[in-house]
Amino acid sequence: MSKDKVTSQQVADLAGVSQSAVSRVYTSGASASKKTIDKVHKAAAELNYRPNVLARAMVSGKSRIIGLVVAYLENQFYPTAIEKLSTQLQEKGYHVLIFMASKTAGNIDSVVEEILDYQVDGIIAASVALSSKLADRCHSAGVPVVLFNRTQDDEALSCVTSDNFNGGVKAARFLLAGGHNKLGYIAGWEGASTQRNREFGFTAALQQAGVKLHAREVGDFSMEQASAATRRMFADNPPDAVFVANDHMALAVMDTLRFELGFNIPKDVSLISYDDVPAAAWPAYNLTTVRQQVNQMVQETVRILMEQIAGNSLQSQRISIGSPIIVRGTARIPKGWQP
Repeated sequence: MSKDKVTSQQVADLAGVSQSAVSRVYTSGASASKKTIDKVHKAAAELNYRPNVLARAMVSGKSRIIGLVVAYLENQFYPTAIEKLSTQLQEKGYHVLIFMASKTAGNIDSVVEEILDYQVDGIIAASVALSSKLADRCHSAGVPVVLFNRTQDDEALSCVTSDNFNGGVKAARFLLAGGHNKLGYIAGWEGASTQRNREFGFTAALQQAGVKLHAREVGDFSMEQASAATRRMFADNPPDAVFVANDHMALAVMDTLRFELGFNIPKDVSLISYDDVPAAAWPAYNLTTVRQQVNQMVQETVRILMEQIAGNSLQSQRISIGSPIIVRGTARIPKGWQP
């Protein structure tokens, strides 16, 4: 059996069509009749032919590859979002390369420089921040960038998030309506826009109601650090309700409160968090949380990226998607509460 690579011309000869017809069959979005497609696929199967994606990218100038940067995968929100992003991009004829980076801009710069070497058609940056220098570098290279679940002050960057500020407002109002007056907050990584905006919304609603924040600790979006933050917060004069910046930390907070410190949830303390990851609905947690509507966030991210790759939209877009409270069993439910 010959190890020589089968060419598209050989497929065309066997199928009785032109080489350009073979190319159209294997180009996403190109036009070819069903008869031609069937003939080409039959010939390709007979010859064990696979199209050379990289070679076609060099000719077309389009790699059909999207670089997806993420800082960490421990939080269930991100594997879920990455799966949905990958699926939708594949439906658009794109392949996804996933790159890991730390949360800080210093590390992401070197990672994105590496991504650009792959001649990607676009970049999605999830849970990370870009420096202004790197954003300019991507713009100069003609590679659109969309931030997913992050915002930055740079108005030139498109971003898609949930409405984190109003999500924080809703969490505060829900707990206040439940009769709580000693409210605590466990923050995530303080460099994240999501963390800042959730806290801003929460404290703004407390201030509007004339209530001071009773306690604050930092969990840094880490389960281990969230547990330590819980021990500090509940060591003396504990709050009667806590808003945790995301579900990933809240699961650790719950375990620490129930199994280590002996608190009953929600009898002794109410708990609400943010994201609505799959584990939040598990009976073991049954966590009341503010939902990030990940399907809508993914749809908007892919739409913006496709428009910018096609050159149909040169203006940046900043999308904020509403976040409803999902009431379960970890927080006292206010009388007459309507979602």
